[in-house]
Amino acid sequence: MTSKVESRGRRSPPGSRRGRRIIVAIATSADGYIARPDGDVEWLNRRPHTFDYGMREFYSTIDTILWGRKTYDWLLKYYKEKGRTKGLFDTKLANYVFSRNPPKTAAPGVEFVSGPVKAFARRLRAMPGKQIWMMGGGELIASFLDAGEIDEFDIHVIPVFIGKGIPLVAARHRDVPLRLLATRKYPDGVVRLRYEVRRHG
Repeated sequence: MTSKVESRGRRSPPGSRRGRRIIVAIATSADGYIARPDGDVEWLNRRPHTFDYGMREFYSTIDTILWGRKTYDWLLKYYKEKGRTKGLFDTKLANYVFSRNPPKTAAPGVEFVSGPVKAFARRLRAMPGKQIWMMGGGELIASFLDAGEIDEFDIHVIPVFIGKGIPLVAARHRDVPLRLLATRKYPDGVVRLRYEVRRHG
């Protein structure tokens, strides 16, 4: 059971004038990394499966997932090492992978995208549907953030330092104000932080 909510702001309603919301829902180490430099996340996978940290509820609110090419390739490699060759992606959802050089064939349920981020995001928002999960990694999150196409960050901070790795958002010069929507502390030390990206004007 989770602890009480320590602070909570008003959540912006889905279906605002921007259309469907694009939400980064992700786990980071306490020092701000989403993976080790080679993409390894064993520090995350080895945690006991005591809580789902609200992911089941969140998953029911989305029907689209956005993936970076490195994240896609890492997942294929990971499943291959595990001997899994089918059901790699949820085909009930729309899975878009961003790559300047898409492969000739894609995993079932996956569509590759190579066009401009902003134009794609606006087309996607205009389509009817649920919210959109920005899976990442850091380069794709950065591209959408810098294009003004991220609405919310839902971050689970894992109580571990990993020293170095892939940051949540790829390093560039930026100044993006956030508004705290909610926090939640779990008994195992994980802290959930929800931020809305504040827009100028």
